[in-house]
Amino acid sequence: MKLNKVFASAASVAFLAAALAGCSSDAGQGAVAEGCTPESVFSTVTAGTLTVSVPEFPPFSSTTDGTMSGVDAEILNSFAKRNCLTVTTQSTSYAGTIPAVQSDRVDVAIGCYYRTAARAEIVGLSDPIYTDQMASISADGIVDVSAMEALKVGTVDGYLWVPDMKTVMGDNLTIYPSAVEMKADYEAGRIQVGLDGYGSAALMYDGSADATVKAVAADSRVVASQEPAQIGFPHTKSNTALTEALNTSIAAMKTDGSIESILVANGLPATSGETGEPRLVQ
Repeated sequence: MKLNKVFASAASVAFLAAALAGCSSDAGQGAVAEGCTPESVFSTVTAGTLTVSVPEFPPFSSTTDGTMSGVDAEILNSFAKRNCLTVTTQSTSYAGTIPAVQSDRVDVAIGCYYRTAARAEIVGLSDPIYTDQMASISADGIVDVSAMEALKVGTVDGYLWVPDMKTVMGDNLTIYPSAVEMKADYEAGRIQVGLDGYGSAALMYDGSADATVKAVAADSRVVASQEPAQIGFPHTKSNTALTEALNTSIAAMKTDGSIESILVANGLPATSGETGEPRLVQ
């Protein structure tokens, strides 16, 4: 994942949930309506079933007794329903999720995966679903990078904005190995602003009276504030019909407002659904 907190908002994984070791099959999820007509035609690892690799990474992906939940899970459940498929989950560690796709053990993976050039070489990637927005955590709802320059600011190692923020902030920026350490320093008053992915921050600081989570305003000095990473579904690279099917459903769910509703219901801003044209993190 070092390539991608870049690859995903993985910096907060240690806080959010311990990733499960190995890979195990869980029970099926959902029932196919009688007389269902699929939106698209494509093959899956197991006929009539969409097999999904699910790491523990709330609010994006989680699984309990074979039932997956979270932003990505809700969107993919809708995709399965539109295509008359029953969902079967495989609980994986975050590190094991992409290998599960590569080895054709699963059809698709969830977990806030960044659309990167490196990833596109080894798995298929759907069109962008939403973006992982750069978020600030502060008592006063500070969103402008210029307003942060005179303050003590912390962020988590590996995010796309770290190099640019190091240039802007100099010694006023502290870089932490995970969101757990950053949160401890924020609560102790050693930093005044924290920077994290929006979804991770919203969950971690939920209910905190002294922390407001806001999307950081665009600043020309920090590329990630202007072009946040796009999230897609990694899936079997050779299954181009699945790629087309995913893209068809994503487009339809954007048009009918389903994706925006799912994002908001899970604590993310509606603006994170404004992805723009597809692009890859280089």
